[in-house]
Amino acid sequence: MPRASEIKKNSAVEYEGRVYFVKDIERSVPQGRAGGSLYRMRLYDVVTNQKLDETFKDSDMLNLADLSRRPVSFSYADGDEYVFMDNEDYSQYSLNREAIAEELLFINEDTQGVMAVLVGEAPVALDLPPTVDLEIVETDPSIKGGSATARTKPARLSTGLTVQVPEHISTGDRIKINVEERRFLGRA
Repeated sequence: MPRASEIKKNSAVEYEGRVYFVKDIERSVPQGRAGGSLYRMRLYDVVTNQKLDETFKDSDMLNLADLSRRPVSFSYADGDEYVFMDNEDYSQYSLNREAIAEELLFINEDTQGVMAVLVGEAPVALDLPPTVDLEIVETDPSIKGGSATARTKPARLSTGLTVQVPEHISTGDRIKINVEERRFLGRA
C-alpha cells in the first residue's frame, strides 16, 4: 500500500469502496505544520465518471487498484464515443470524448504507442507516448533564412492542437511534438 506522496498521475486507487482514476495532483506545504505536505487529488470514478476532489496527508495510505495497459490504435469515432482496437487480440474499447479530450489533441489514425488503461476489463483512460508526429495544416508562410533566428509562429496541427514552431517550418510539414509540454521538438 503506497502513501499518498507516492501516488502518480494516471494511477487508479481504491477509496471508500470505489475505484478512482487520478487525473491531477497538487502538492502544497502549509506553513505551521510539522513538515507535513498535503496532496489534493482530482479523482474520477471509473464507472460513473463522477469527479471527486480529495485532500490527503503525505502519510495517508491508499490502495492501488488493479490496472492493466494494452497497446491500441485509433479505429473510428461514433458520435461522442471513440473506438480503439487492441493491437494484440483485436478487441475494441470505447471511450467517451469527455474522458479523453486532452489526449485526442495528440491522436490521429497513424499515431503509434498509444496504450489503453484498463481497470478490470473496462477502459478508463489512454496513455500517450512521450512524443507524437503530427502534420501542420495551417501556419504563416515560411521565411527564407528563418532558421537563423529564434522567433516562432503559431501552427495549427491536423488534430486541432496549436503549437509554436520556428519560422522556417511550413504548412504540410510533419513535426515531432512533446506530449507533456505541448512543445515543438523538430521535424519528423
